[in-house]
Amino acid sequence: MTRPPVERIEIPGPAGAIEVTIDAPAEARGIALVGHPHPLFGGTKDNKVVFTLARTFRDLHYVALRPNFRGVGATEGEHDEGEGETDDMHAVLDYARARWGGLPFVLAGFSFGSNVQARLAQRMREAGAPAQRLVLVGTAAGTVPDMRHYDTPPVPADTIVIHGEADKTVPLANVLDWARPQQLPVIVVPGADHFFHSRLHLIRDIIVRAWRH
Repeated sequence: MTRPPVERIEIPGPAGAIEVTIDAPAEARGIALVGHPHPLFGGTKDNKVVFTLARTFRDLHYVALRPNFRGVGATEGEHDEGEGETDDMHAVLDYARARWGGLPFVLAGFSFGSNVQARLAQRMREAGAPAQRLVLVGTAAGTVPDMRHYDTPPVPADTIVIHGEADKTVPLANVLDWARPQQLPVIVVPGADHFFHSRLHLIRDIIVRAWRH
């Protein structure tokens, strides 16, 4: 079966146009929204971890949308420390739900994108429209080495949290400190750095196994 081509569009957002790449399966059973790493440190929707998440969900028959955050690529606006980025993600989600109907949606993110998705998940729960599930990789939590601080909100108990043992960008201890009061399991990939060099296939394998249950 021939896959639909990758689609690149711009949708209106609170601060202007939002550039989005869409990876769509032939038949969709859900929507997956994927957030990328920090835009001020080179993060884009084409990051390898983000690309891996999008293609994994496409192959699981989800329409995968990966927008660029403010100030990246053709997305307008300026970096807003995650607040405006959450608003933009909400706009992309609204677009996807209008276009593909009442399909369940998954929120997935990498690094800074995980923090944004946790914020959006909290917002959607409070609005009575919760995500089907969250997948957070290299979650930005606590104070990281360059002194940025992330107050990442709690997430549902079935959230898949994947972190590298050797992550120096967001130390594993930060994520364990965030997860501990939630009694939230964390899947640790031995030897993996923040960007999961040579271990991207493990992210895919973890998600695919989880979706089989």
